[in-house]
Amino acid sequence: MRYAENPGTHREVRIAAGPARVWEIVTDVEAMAGWSPELVRVEWQDGADGPDAGARYIGHNQHPVNGEWRTVSQFTECVPGRTLTWCVLDPDGRYGDPATDPADRMATWSFALTEAPDGHTVLRQSVTIGPGRSGLSAYIDRAPDREEAIVAYRLDELGKGMTATLDGIKEAAERTERAQTPAP
Repeated sequence: MRYAENPGTHREVRIAAGPARVWEIVTDVEAMAGWSPELVRVEWQDGADGPDAGARYIGHNQHPVNGEWRTVSQFTECVPGRTLTWCVLDPDGRYGDPATDPADRMATWSFALTEAPDGHTVLRQSVTIGPGRSGLSAYIDRAPDREEAIVAYRLDELGKGMTATLDGIKEAAERTERAQTPAP
């Protein structure tokens, strides 16, 4: 798949907790830094203190190959108990011209919650890369003949990160659910 095709991937996990409990964990954006292999710290912007449509935070990121950088994430959709979507922007122009408009986003991320018939929750995390320049762009510029392999490698890497994040959310939600469920 080519970068211009806005490639993406997703992962899912089944959580032994209801959507309300999972939503509490998913919307604790600061906690994501404890589970994500790249996001290390969050700074809310413009007086925001949680995810609502239009709210923004600076994400401080780290990667063993790419070093440290910051992004701005802007929430574009927040439907409590159902969907949380945000776009990632490059305000510092690390990968090209500075990008502060969601139309020039490096990626779009989302969580979608679905209640299972048994009251548990299926949580899906998704990412779509582009349409703006991102960390992949420089690699593709240097080796355009390897574009598909570069994109596939990064999607695999992002998928592993999603699995780690989803496992963290699952563990936190199920631990909280157990602690608040009365013993028989």
